[in-house]
Amino acid sequence: MSFGDPNNPYGQQPQQPPQGGPYGQQPGQPGYGYPQGQQAPQGVPPQGYGYPQHPGQAPGYGYPQAPGTALPMEMPGLMKTARVLLFILGGLQILIGVIAGIAIGSLQDVSNGVGSGKDTSGLAGVGILVAILVVALGALSIFLGVKFAKGGGAIRVTTIVYASLMILGAVVNMLAGQGGSATFGGLLSLAMAGIILASMVTSQASTWFNRPRY
Repeated sequence: MSFGDPNNPYGQQPQQPPQGGPYGQQPGQPGYGYPQGQQAPQGVPPQGYGYPQHPGQAPGYGYPQAPGTALPMEMPGLMKTARVLLFILGGLQILIGVIAGIAIGSLQDVSNGVGSGKDTSGLAGVGILVAILVVALGALSIFLGVKFAKGGGAIRVTTIVYASLMILGAVVNMLAGQGGSATFGGLLSLAMAGIILASMVTSQASTWFNRPRY
């Protein structure tokens, strides 16, 4: 029997090779990936170009930033000026308070040496308390200046109260100075405290201290 004779009607026809590739794929279909018309399983990122970036990935050039990633607000120039003045005023107060405290203590020692310490002890005690208060106010001024960067409405209100007290103290010094060094110091404190107070009641201060925190 001839298996390869085409004229033999009973002969076995030669087997046709399977269509497609060696794995049974149809012609025209890709040899890898997922079948056409079907989506990739959940959790598997899409392949190829043109797809959006994965969640959490930093945006590249030309892509808008994701919501919630806005740059923090820059401190206005008026707030920077008030902050510098707080540092200067606080440093001067701490320096004056320390010098005054040392001077009062030295005078009391001299008074004790000459036998009149009991008569001056009360006045020296008041002077020491005032010196301590001045140092505390200076420390508060520096603290407020530091908190300008991240502080909120409470820092603004405290700064307003502090500047108001400095203006009151400057006026008292000017009235009691009678043209001496106290008058000059009062004028200097009045100018700096006035600028600080004026900057705290502006719209820039309201916007800065009420800004969203990131």
